[in-house]
Amino acid sequence: MLTATPTQPQSSLPLYVDLDGTLIKTDLLLESLLLLLKKNPFYVFALPFWLLAGRARFKAKIAARVSVSYEMLPLNSEFLSFLRSEKTKGRHLVLISASNENMVAAFAHNLDLFDKAVGSDYHTNLKANAKLQRINEMNANAPFAYAGNASADLPIWQQAQEIIRVNCSNSLAQDLAANKPRQDFDMPGSRWPLLWQAMRPHQWLKNGLLFIPLLLAHQLDDMHALQHAAIGFLCFCLLASSVYLINDLLDLEADRRHTNKRSRPLAAGALPIQHGAAAAVVLFTAALLLAHLQPLAFVEALGAYWLLTLCYSFLLKRIFLLDLFSLASLYTLRLIAGAGAGSVVASPWLLAFSMALFFGLGAVKRVTELVNKGELETERIDSEQEASFTLPGRAYSSQHRELLIRLGTAASAIAVLVFLLYIYAEETMALYSSPLILWPIVGLLGLILFRVWRFAITGKLHEDPVLFAISDHPSQIATALMFLVLWLAI
Repeated sequence: MLTATPTQPQSSLPLYVDLDGTLIKTDLLLESLLLLLKKNPFYVFALPFWLLAGRARFKAKIAARVSVSYEMLPLNSEFLSFLRSEKTKGRHLVLISASNENMVAAFAHNLDLFDKAVGSDYHTNLKANAKLQRINEMNANAPFAYAGNASADLPIWQQAQEIIRVNCSNSLAQDLAANKPRQDFDMPGSRWPLLWQAMRPHQWLKNGLLFIPLLLAHQLDDMHALQHAAIGFLCFCLLASSVYLINDLLDLEADRRHTNKRSRPLAAGALPIQHGAAAAVVLFTAALLLAHLQPLAFVEALGAYWLLTLCYSFLLKRIFLLDLFSLASLYTLRLIAGAGAGSVVASPWLLAFSMALFFGLGAVKRVTELVNKGELETERIDSEQEASFTLPGRAYSSQHRELLIRLGTAASAIAVLVFLLYIYAEETMALYSSPLILWPIVGLLGLILFRVWRFAITGKLHEDPVLFAISDHPSQIATALMFLVLWLAI
């Protein structure tokens, strides 16, 4: 929101505009660093040596190895509108940034707004006093206006005749001269709600799978086992949120191209990259400390889950069908971890059922994305024929929809079949006094899966299928009836 100024701005002054955090909501160095690590994680070992050569060379080496989609970077819209208005009035606008000069030039060319664009070269990191010196050189020490957002901009603001603050904390106000013309744009609110949203606590419901092995082993009355399962649940919630943040950081560009994911706090630039990265480290550390209270079998499953999620984030999510096997494995590892936490045996029937069920639900998720994307693309080209497209950051295109439906429905049918065979297994006879009473679960499970698939294929499913099944009222009733049948069969 634009704030009233102490005095009227001198719009005739040339305006020098910072880029990172000012014109764009994000930071080009951090964006390019994430792209580099996503391209090849082993670059992490080269980064310290590049940094020893100086920040300017560090930025140049990263910039030479990545390609940023400048048109997808989130902009501070209110400030951008102000700049466009000033440009129409003939004001001289210069983009000046500590980011690498090639990146700054490419961004300015894409935006087509500035008279000149200047960035850090191979020798000079254009920040704070170095940036002030460059402005004075370009402006021949004449009066100027400056738009920035951080404490590094204070030396420039102190000399500027007009101050423009964008997306910066109010604590900087006390360090600025009160008698200078000043304007505020896109000032941020509290970021804690955004961090909470980025942690995706609604996804924690999936970690309830850790209690399933105890339930099926009829050990929920064992308070010691239940306590370990509860601690394991908290461990997985913390670790999963850490992974979600890492995944969002690595998927910024793909999320910005996605119809729904573009509004995520990190992709939208509402939550700074450094905040998301710090939170991921804190959550991971907390999960690791809690894991020390758990049995070794749980720790091993938790470690396998974390390693697989990293592989998924960096590589597996972009490999055809292997991403679905990975998702199914992540759900199954929750069950294995729950068994380890409660010191019970994870039945091979349960693991086979889990892999088939969650492979099918993973296929539902991809089909949902393809259906929803197809509707948008068809509307965009204003055609009655189905548009051809590819999902951003995934290995699936519109041509794969029918194949995924066949594979996914087959996997869902296999899950129902596995449970049917489980009813007649020897271990089932030992656990249940009347195993045949379990038969209604076959029909109820089939109804839930049929409902999920019907909604996905017809374009009525707009969320994670697991969360849909948890929140959908008919599915909730069917699930409650299944638990009732389990109790009656004991």
